[in-house]
Amino acid sequence: MSPFEEGAAGFEEGAALPPLSVRLSRTDLVRYAGASGDFNPIHWSDRVAESVGLPGVIAHGMLSMAFGGRLVTDWLGDPGGVLAYQVRFTRPLPVPDVVAGVDEDEKGALLELSGTLKSVSEQDGVRTGKVDITATFEGKTVFGRASATVRLPS
Repeated sequence: MSPFEEGAAGFEEGAALPPLSVRLSRTDLVRYAGASGDFNPIHWSDRVAESVGLPGVIAHGMLSMAFGGRLVTDWLGDPGGVLAYQVRFTRPLPVPDVVAGVDEDEKGALLELSGTLKSVSEQDGVRTGKVDITATFEGKTVFGRASATVRLPS
């Protein structure tokens, strides 16, 4: 249940958004490449990724950013309530190749997202809030300054 369904009282400064964990596989990267048109080989070839100094194939930045947006819209309950969204990336999100015999729950990269409603303001009867978003992989941040400005219920 989103705070919209709970009423405006669910949108108090300091409120934590329900966390979101997403496991990304190389298949997800291929699907995203097809949808976005971004076929850069750093997203599918270990050889190319490593040749440019990356730890291996990495997820598309816009794909990981989309999951940050999903964190906010799931909590908000209204995708149209996102007024602005920005992310600064701090490090790439490596997505390991599938290894035979590995449990399905261990395949790919686990992106863990959380958020906090840092501030609430009101102007001309419209309540807005600033949500700070954190994304981590293996305990290390993937997003730097990531935030969304949202329209809150009155």
